[in-house]
Amino acid sequence: MDNDIEAARPWIEEAKPTYPVLIDREHRVAELYDMINVPQAVWIDEQGRMVRPAENAGAFEAFRALNFETGSVPDAVAAVAGQARATYLAAIGDWIEKGADSIHAFDDATVRLHLGDANEDFAHAHVLFRLGIYLRHGGSDSEADECLAEASRLHPKSWNIWRQAADTLENGLAAGPDFWARVTALGTEHYYPPVDMAGMPKDPPPPVG
Repeated sequence: MDNDIEAARPWIEEAKPTYPVLIDREHRVAELYDMINVPQAVWIDEQGRMVRPAENAGAFEAFRALNFETGSVPDAVAAVAGQARATYLAAIGDWIEKGADSIHAFDDATVRLHLGDANEDFAHAHVLFRLGIYLRHGGSDSEADECLAEASRLHPKSWNIWRQAADTLENGLAAGPDFWARVTALGTEHYYPPVDMAGMPKDPPPPVG
């Protein structure tokens, strides 16, 4: 999800994917599936049925324990991040092999329990987001920023919306001082909501000091 295709291109080319990569410039997919951060995944089976709604796709908040001087995180935190990634990938493999019989495949009632809390503010936020992106591509930056800021206010849990109006580093990442201030303000709250899956970590690492 990035309103600037060229900002996303180097990351895609570096990954050398063997499959098409779609860039959701207006966050249409994010709106449809209630995606509020990246990486997030939605499991959909061959019949088009949602098996697991949007959730953190195996990432862990290891960056919150980053040592800015060394550019590294403690070994224990890195190990938890590796465990989270491996656990999630193994769960996908189990679902591919067993289908609906996989312990990780939710029934319809459980899917509904895990869906986000949609409301009018969120819907309004997505409309303002699309308008903001339209204005930005048309060169009306100040009006665009107003729309994007209001969209973020209406949907404060959406890091995806917030990032599109944030300052970016030279590599295109919205990871400047404003990002770190926002992360620090979380305190003991989660950056990635915990995934309801056996073996996935539930607690975030210690916040950045």
